[in-house]
Amino acid sequence: MGIEAWYMDSSEDDQRKPHKLEPNKPVSLEDLQKLGVFHWKLNADLYEEDPELEKIRKEQGYSYMDIITIHRDTLPNYEDKLKMFFEEHLHLDDEIRYILDGQAYFDIRDKEDQWIRISMSKGDLITLPAGIYHRFTLDETNYTKAMRLFVGEPVWKAYNRPADDFDIRKKYLASLQGS
Repeated sequence: MGIEAWYMDSSEDDQRKPHKLEPNKPVSLEDLQKLGVFHWKLNADLYEEDPELEKIRKEQGYSYMDIITIHRDTLPNYEDKLKMFFEEHLHLDDEIRYILDGQAYFDIRDKEDQWIRISMSKGDLITLPAGIYHRFTLDETNYTKAMRLFVGEPVWKAYNRPADDFDIRKKYLASLQGS
């Protein structure tokens, strides 16, 4: 089972709930690719010596890697961090995440500024393009362990919306014109 994505409802209810529209309006992998979001399914049990992961890292130039466990018992300032991750923001670099255990959601904006929720579980590797507005949250299991990958040195800076003046945002929007 790969990632699943759908358009979100506008309910203010707990961010960790699925927030599917009624009826559900699914989003395909092709639709995500048009927004610059790419996905691989890997065997997370092998992540330490997975040749497939090595190949992706080499091809994409992901030289830096670390692992974060997002759970009340392992992450200092857990509630604050979750709130921060859920603020709508963009980065000047691609965001690359590989779920090694547990589950999580990435929410991204489509061309019409509607929220799409991407449900990720163990083995899902996703790349979000620099300049896309997005946010992150756990689901109701309240646990995920993820590998964070970067090209070169990690840059943790998030720019909360509005951040439309950045060249990378303009470049991202221009890239959507072609699709």
